[in-house]
Amino acid sequence: MKTILFQGDSITDCGWDRNNPNSLGQGYAQLVAAELGFEAPGEYTFYNRGISGNRIVDLYARIKADIINLKPDYMSILIGVNDVWHEIMKNNGVDAEKFEKIYTMLLEEVLQALPNLKIFLIAPYVVKGSSTDNTQDAPNRFQIFREEVDKRIAAVEKLGEKFHLPVLHLQEKFDEHIAKNNNASYWVRDGVHPALYGHELIAREWLHIFRTL
Repeated sequence: MKTILFQGDSITDCGWDRNNPNSLGQGYAQLVAAELGFEAPGEYTFYNRGISGNRIVDLYARIKADIINLKPDYMSILIGVNDVWHEIMKNNGVDAEKFEKIYTMLLEEVLQALPNLKIFLIAPYVVKGSSTDNTQDAPNRFQIFREEVDKRIAAVEKLGEKFHLPVLHLQEKFDEHIAKNNNASYWVRDGVHPALYGHELIAREWLHIFRTL
């Protein structure tokens, strides 16, 4: 039996029950598990260890308990938007240079401990929404969001090249689907957190990458 680990922030978390280690929440992790579990009954164990609000430094702080100790065979990581969001809202973000540095340390340590682990990286994204768009007190909010998230996307791309890991680019996928119906909230509720159809989009793209590993 192979173990699949979903790692990240609230987009991955999606309400998984901390009292049930096998809980997957109500998002893309559950959709992926349903598809793979249907295709190959009993072949996979799934863990969701996404934690709402996490930045890269928070994920790194729990590297032992929530990655290495679980000994996954496959892992996806979606992190980065909170490193920007927390700076905008709380002046407590993680700048792009430090984001890349800590992410590099995380990957190095995980791959040293689990050399056979197959990882793919999911680059962060942001779209216009109630939490990210311009407001009277912050007229350039979305522009700042997008510019800073783009820096984290570039960092993830560099890490994918450095460690020879696949990268899933959600920004272009969401931009493409939003352009079709000109309704961002149909896909992403508030500019960051996916709606039901946004989670389905992530799940489909996740499975596409997974099947190439």
